[in-house]
Amino acid sequence: MESVRAKKFLGQHFLKDLAVAERIADSLQINRYKKVLEIGPGMGILTQFLLKKPVETFVIEIDRESVRYLNTHFPTLKNHIIEADFLKISLADFFSEPFAIIGNFPYNISSQIVFKTLENRNIIPEFSGMFQKEVAKRIAAKHGNKTYGILSVLTQAFYDVEYLFDVPPSVFNPPPKVNSGVIRLVRKSNSNLECDEKLFFKVVKTAFQQRRKTLRNSLKIFNLSQNLKEDAIFGQRPEQLTVQEFILLTKMIANDAISAQ
Repeated sequence: MESVRAKKFLGQHFLKDLAVAERIADSLQINRYKKVLEIGPGMGILTQFLLKKPVETFVIEIDRESVRYLNTHFPTLKNHIIEADFLKISLADFFSEPFAIIGNFPYNISSQIVFKTLENRNIIPEFSGMFQKEVAKRIAAKHGNKTYGILSVLTQAFYDVEYLFDVPPSVFNPPPKVNSGVIRLVRKSNSNLECDEKLFFKVVKTAFQQRRKTLRNSLKIFNLSQNLKEDAIFGQRPEQLTVQEFILLTKMIANDAISAQ
């Protein structure tokens, strides 16, 4: 088997530039963990560099043709290839200790990969990968930026996000129609929120669903008291708030609901 055919329905664009692959592999700091999981390895251009690192490398691949290729060309991956859909597995079934995530992610599911990482942050101290540039910039965006949104706030609540470098379409086969970007997430030393986590997620998502409105108008479903709505924070729009201010906002809404009982 010489190569794997890129399948459009799987969103496959195989990286072919060795220097870029090595740079992505080197973006991992390899701290606080001994295992790495690569999502969507394809023909292993990134995998070959991970196998040289002082970590145990696992890969998860949904494409049977890629799995056959990896088994043939990377015998050291024996018993380390998970043939499954990353979004559908329970990570706890495969990993009982901390591990990092890395990959050239299929762009159609990249945001879902981030959300799954957030749900499993207790065992994922580091994450590095390639996204569509627009999505990578959105994850790393700071408050006040027009691309700052749900993905930015929820990711940055638990991880320090760093945009590392751009990747042009020409280094892929077939080349995508968009530019790409690589980011690294490093879990914060204290990744427990100082507020109700479920409520925090709900507040952030509700606020950005009507991002042009002030919080006083976009958060009406929470039945806020008139007294609370007079606070200056409710005169702002969601992109103006820092992550810490969203945590404060969540606490205020929780306390308001308690005092209303």
